[in-house]
Amino acid sequence: MAEAHPAEDLEEGQRHSSHDLDFRRRSLALAQLASINTSAANSLHYRHTHSSSSLNPNSAYSASSPCNAHADFPMLRPSAQLAQQSPDKPYYPGQEKSLSGIAERALILGITLAVGSITMLWTLLATSSPLWRVPFFLSALSIFHFLEFWTTAKYNTPNAAVSSFLLNSNGRAYIAAHTSAFVEALLVGLLFPNRQWAPFHLGSVLIVAGLLLVLAGQAVRSAAMIQCGTNFNHTVQHMRARGHELVTTGIYATFRHPSYFGYFWWALGTQLVMGNVVCFFGFAVALWRFFSHRITYEEDFLVRFFGDEYVQYRNTVGTMIPFM
Repeated sequence: MAEAHPAEDLEEGQRHSSHDLDFRRRSLALAQLASINTSAANSLHYRHTHSSSSLNPNSAYSASSPCNAHADFPMLRPSAQLAQQSPDKPYYPGQEKSLSGIAERALILGITLAVGSITMLWTLLATSSPLWRVPFFLSALSIFHFLEFWTTAKYNTPNAAVSSFLLNSNGRAYIAAHTSAFVEALLVGLLFPNRQWAPFHLGSVLIVAGLLLVLAGQAVRSAAMIQCGTNFNHTVQHMRARGHELVTTGIYATFRHPSYFGYFWWALGTQLVMGNVVCFFGFAVALWRFFSHRITYEEDFLVRFFGDEYVQYRNTVGTMIPFM
């Protein structure tokens, strides 16, 4: 009869207990991973350098040992995991309605407006430099782009998206035009600070006229977006959406395309305030050509959508943009 060895029995029992504990830990980890990302859990694979060890009580796998643990766990960031599974995917980072993207742009515009306004006021009050015109334009642009999103979000909520700010939706020509305006104002202010740019010493009068155009243009454009509501869109629509109605009352009874009227005169007003002679005429030509083409193109679809109703409206109400 073999002798019993209590020490060996205890050691053997501890070894089995350790294996059982490791197995339970690995099973729990895999279950948690599967609940977070099913696709990632299904693609788990193991690389073995010394031996092939399956997940069983006798495996030599140890989660705390870098020599024995060779499992690759493909993981996604929490936001990416949720975005793949959630019906609210458009609101996650990197998507068209990204809440973080909207917050970031609103913050940047707010900071830009504050910096521009403070710099403009300080330059006007503390110096005689004409360089206040540069931060003025920065402030005007910040307000314009913020209101583009705000009016869309409040009165056309289903279509509100990151692109509603129009920060990078208008192409290179838009960026080039505004960059040119900044450059002209900066160079003229630095090189010719005492320049008399307006005929008959009407510089102050033209600055006031420019400010009125900026305010009126912004007000008309924002009012048009507010009144039009869900019928307004920043892009030309090629198909008539359900519920799309022709708006001919209110501000649309005076301006056939009030949002275009608003931006046209807003842009020219900013150049008057800045004293940009070259950009004033450059903006006038470029904007006239752009809106002339756009209105013609857009109205082809509006006639298809609304027929004689739009033809009669077009014949009755003008754009209030010269020769258009």
